[in-house]
Amino acid sequence: MDNTPSVETRYIDLPAPVQLDCGRELHPVRVAYETYGNLAPARDNVILVCHALSGDAHAAGLSASPSAAGTRDGFAAEDRDGAAGKALGWWDGMIGPGKAFDTDKYFVVCTNLLGGCRGTTGPSSIDPATGRPYGSDFPVVTVADMVRTERAVLRELGIERLAAVAGGSLGGMQALQWAVSYPDEVDAIVVIASTHALHPQGVAWNAIARESIMGDPAWQGGHYHGTGRAPEAGMGVARMVGHITYLSGPALEDRFARRLQFADDVRYTITEPEFQVESYLRHQANSFVRRFDANTYLYLSRALTYFDLARQHGGSLTKALSAVQAKTLLIAFSSDWLYPPAASRDIEAALAELGKAVEFHLIEAPYGHDCFLLEEARQTPIIRRFLGEEGDSE
Repeated sequence: MDNTPSVETRYIDLPAPVQLDCGRELHPVRVAYETYGNLAPARDNVILVCHALSGDAHAAGLSASPSAAGTRDGFAAEDRDGAAGKALGWWDGMIGPGKAFDTDKYFVVCTNLLGGCRGTTGPSSIDPATGRPYGSDFPVVTVADMVRTERAVLRELGIERLAAVAGGSLGGMQALQWAVSYPDEVDAIVVIASTHALHPQGVAWNAIARESIMGDPAWQGGHYHGTGRAPEAGMGVARMVGHITYLSGPALEDRFARRLQFADDVRYTITEPEFQVESYLRHQANSFVRRFDANTYLYLSRALTYFDLARQHGGSLTKALSAVQAKTLLIAFSSDWLYPPAASRDIEAALAELGKAVEFHLIEAPYGHDCFLLEEARQTPIIRRFLGEEGDSE
């Protein structure tokens, strides 16, 4: 019998407009969020968990109602969705009693990002000025805008200070931005498989993924809602491209090698997948298209591409991090070529030069960027020790 608890996604309508880096303000803004554990009377036990590009607010437990497609549909999460169509949270292995983010001690909050399509205002939301979905008229958003929105949500929940902000990939960027933007409101940050600025190779792969969406005639300049057509073909290719960047050569070799899809011979077909890896990628594309909006992919992909802490501060990473008061935990993975360990070492060096509290852990693992979802057991003791849990051991 599965004792995994069911969790209900809730929503907050922010009372004030969100001021955006692009110079515009956004209102109304609705934000989807979930919570796990109990808020202490002093409201001082809160951990904000931030999701990556394709995630959402459902970080742990089983969704309270059946879901058409969960966020744990990737290589890193195969066969881990809940029963009866209820999706398992994307970081369920890290959030809960005795886990990395221990809900016996902490009150964990996860919100769906600004610009999202899973309950938070984004390009598929209705523009009050037109009565139609924003589409590509939605304002450009940045990681700082996402963090500004998260802060507004927490204020509505009566939370003024965070014991920690944690996340992997784009989630780690948010954790860094929290420490920079609100240094006196964050005690600690946990930055996993992330970076202070995406390397050029990552920028290039993201550009290819976006071009595949915008090159699909069904994209229609971003105004496809209500037309009966959506850029599903382009979106599928974008997911395939993105998904391969999350893996590593050894992981693909171990999982698929050159195994054929049908039998021990080649059918010499042009249109049908012949190799298992081809079939797997097609499955990933079809699953993603069912649950994610193409414009949201474009906006969030662009936001993580724009993120550059040093550029925000005259090109100096050290200057960018000078106001940080939070103690910092950096975790990187040896096979992650998309967010390579060198980026975490850059952050460690800058914080150390400033005399800030920082520790860096490199985990040897073969699964590429997806390690932050797969290597939960190896991350857990590191995080628990960092957060001050007693009696933990490797």
